[in-house]
Amino acid sequence: MKTEAILFAGVAAFFLVTGVLYAVWSKDPAGTAALTFAFLMALLVSFVFATNYRRKGLRPEDRKEGEVHERAGPVDFFPPHSAWPVLIAAGAAVLALGTVFGLWLFLIGLGVVLAGVCGMVFQFSRPPL
Repeated sequence: MKTEAILFAGVAAFFLVTGVLYAVWSKDPAGTAALTFAFLMALLVSFVFATNYRRKGLRPEDRKEGEVHERAGPVDFFPPHSAWPVLIAAGAAVLALGTVFGLWLFLIGLGVVLAGVCGMVFQFSRPPL
């Protein structure tokens, strides 16, 4: 994860320099905003990779003496038969249509997406019935 964190930090630095130069010379708020968001997204990804590296250390594939069997076993927990991703996708579609047809539809889509995200986040937080 350390290599990925450094890579995305470089991408973030590129977008920062490019965004500042673009803002100074072009006076275009739309392009400046796009480059600023690209910088922030790359910085966020770099932060996640750096945090994972600090918590978990080097992965077996990052070490020269790493063996294949060190990565064997379960990867993670993936919830079976969850309906929440479908609700999030439907809400995202309504949200996108709301940008075309009006604020009222956008707000409905936002509510559906938020309900789906909350359901997905908290689906395993309560004991089963």
